[in-house]
Amino acid sequence: MLLNRESSGERWRIRPDGPGKVTGEMPYLTDLSAPGMLYGMVLRSSCPHARIVSISTEKARALPGVHAVLTYADVPGLNRFGIAHPDHPVFCEDRVRFIGDAVAAVAAESAAIASEALKHIEVQYEALPVLDDPEEALLESAPQLHEQGNIQHRNDYRYGDLEAGFAACVHIVEETYLTPRQMHTYMETEGGLFIPEENGRLTVYSPTQHGFMDRMQLARILDRPETDIRILSSPIGGSFGGKDELNVQPYGALLALATGKPVKLHQSRWESVRAGLKRHPMKIEMKTGTDANGKLLAHQVRIVSDAGPYSTLSAEVLNFAVEHVLGPYRFGAADVRSVCVFTNNGMSGEFRGFGGNQAVFAMEGQLDRLAEMLGMDPWKLREINLRKPEDPGPLGQPISRTDGVRQVWEALVESRLWQERAHEQSQTVGKAKEDSSPPWLKVGYGAAFVMHGAGLGVGIPDPAGGRLRLAKDGKIEAVFGYEEFGQGLIASIEQMLLEQYGFAAEDLRIVIGDSDVVPNSGSSTASRSTSMLWQSLRRLRAPFKGKLRSEAAAILGLPEERIKPLDGGIRDVASGELLLSYSELAERTQEEIVSETSFFYPTSPVERVGAHFMYSYSSVAVKVEVNTLTGRVRVADQFHAVAAGPVVNPQGYLGQIEGGSGMALGFTITEDAVMEKGLYLTKNLDTYLVPTIAELKGAFEVLPIEELPEGDEYGPRGIGELGSVGLAPAITQAIYDAVGKRVTKLPVNPELLQEKVVF
Repeated sequence: MLLNRESSGERWRIRPDGPGKVTGEMPYLTDLSAPGMLYGMVLRSSCPHARIVSISTEKARALPGVHAVLTYADVPGLNRFGIAHPDHPVFCEDRVRFIGDAVAAVAAESAAIASEALKHIEVQYEALPVLDDPEEALLESAPQLHEQGNIQHRNDYRYGDLEAGFAACVHIVEETYLTPRQMHTYMETEGGLFIPEENGRLTVYSPTQHGFMDRMQLARILDRPETDIRILSSPIGGSFGGKDELNVQPYGALLALATGKPVKLHQSRWESVRAGLKRHPMKIEMKTGTDANGKLLAHQVRIVSDAGPYSTLSAEVLNFAVEHVLGPYRFGAADVRSVCVFTNNGMSGEFRGFGGNQAVFAMEGQLDRLAEMLGMDPWKLREINLRKPEDPGPLGQPISRTDGVRQVWEALVESRLWQERAHEQSQTVGKAKEDSSPPWLKVGYGAAFVMHGAGLGVGIPDPAGGRLRLAKDGKIEAVFGYEEFGQGLIASIEQMLLEQYGFAAEDLRIVIGDSDVVPNSGSSTASRSTSMLWQSLRRLRAPFKGKLRSEAAAILGLPEERIKPLDGGIRDVASGELLLSYSELAERTQEEIVSETSFFYPTSPVERVGAHFMYSYSSVAVKVEVNTLTGRVRVADQFHAVAAGPVVNPQGYLGQIEGGSGMALGFTITEDAVMEKGLYLTKNLDTYLVPTIAELKGAFEVLPIEELPEGDEYGPRGIGELGSVGLAPAITQAIYDAVGKRVTKLPVNPELLQEKVVF
């Protein structure tokens, strides 16, 4: 089954939330309003690094229409947040560490008054030296940004005799790779509506990827029980990891409770840029060697990652990068050393691919360079060194066994695009290629391999589960603690219930993203949601359908084997006749029909924090066109082979790979949130070049490989990040194939590719 933009079939369905999103009729959480609400705004630092000498709020408080002005003194609980490492101040007390640090917040009767109030808050700063280079921040002479110093996290991994390995190498490549500070650029910037209820509780409507984690953190900040806080977290206008951490929620919550009125906050794009998360810029130095036949004997890696001022999940991202600079290959010896460093640059944090994008760009680049030294086809070099199904994972840990590595390698060789490459190469052997294209347009082909871990990994709480319930009105409620932020989660839940349970869409009510009513299904991150949904529904199927059948049998006075819950209600097994609708069953049953399951994402039985058990595999091939007059690169054709188990939703599957590819195209070609001395030079989307439909209109094919080993218990693997990881090295290899120039720094600098053309 080859998926492309022309694909169709009986499994292709209109997304339940599709029409509302396409027409704009469906409100996001930041579109909500409440009677008598106030408007909140946050005063952020004007300096990337400074000591706070004084804060004066009297003039702001005196403005007519201002209902509250808050600082650190008004935080009743913990004045910090952060999912894993709560070191990010809600409000800074005595020091600001980046240009987005919050110093105060206001609530006023209009946005204009709130904006004016910010101007009347007087903050006196004493400038401190700015650390804008993570390597300089590692020097002993560097100013220390935190009590523990400037090192946020270290992670090393090594095995084998590295010195002996390099001594035996015939070919060695040493290279340094640099990756950019990429913005999430979600359509809906951070915001929300915060409502203090009459019963003393607080209701929060704000985009997040894990409502229960938000609730826990807000409870610490507000110094009140978690049960006093209700989080409604769907639908969301995009996230890609950028709304995984708290953003405006502490300010909205504090202002709402301080004023006793609903408060709305919604960040402008510039506020989102200065305060929001970005992909970690990384410097990755690699030294990799082979014997004369291409066998990888030694691999040395040094990673320096820029965390920005606070931790977020920087340690976890670095752990993921360490795992994935080893990837799907076998080495005789390896030594990976890594460090994540605090700086006064913008906030770095979770982003689709989670450190894999940076790692794979470097790892695959090494193999392409080694293949050239060997005089070998790069794809053949990968085959020689690929892990076998029985091999452990990159960190030596047991992993779920599949044949995905071999399957995606072979699929690329047999693909239309790679066959085209072979034909083009044969046409140019020994003779000039006949081509009507202008001489400044050069075409090249490239490919890359991806092994991507899913789930949160060893040592990190990773709960899953859900609930099925026959509601009083006869709807079958599928209740899960996930969030819909554009990834097609609701459509996938519906499709699984239709295909695996035989229900009709009209029978269903999908309930997600409300902490008062849903179970804790874990975070909607790390390519885990669809996989955990599949496992939840598999666990729930027999008990829930069994309860429906037994209750119906008692009401109908029929043997259970004569009836079956299907579309519309309870049907006769032999004739398919509808005997009892679900609404009738709900009316006549004595006890609520409900089934619930709770479990954890599968992990390896090892102690290495972050090591993954389940992996998806992908090979990606591209054809690019390089304009040597302008230095611009156009991706004309893409092929992705994906081994991730059964396809739950064909449209969603294609959409995830295609959408991830578009994001990776920006990472490779155009996107960089430029900073200088701790200040953003990129302040809006007018100077930040996100790929448009013009750049994404090339041919696009996805080959899902659905086979899993007999007895596999885990079902579909996650693909939400997979399409974003391998494109960069494939494009840069294709650029080299086209014009003979190696790219080591992203995004690609057009000047590197410009040539003088003789007409």
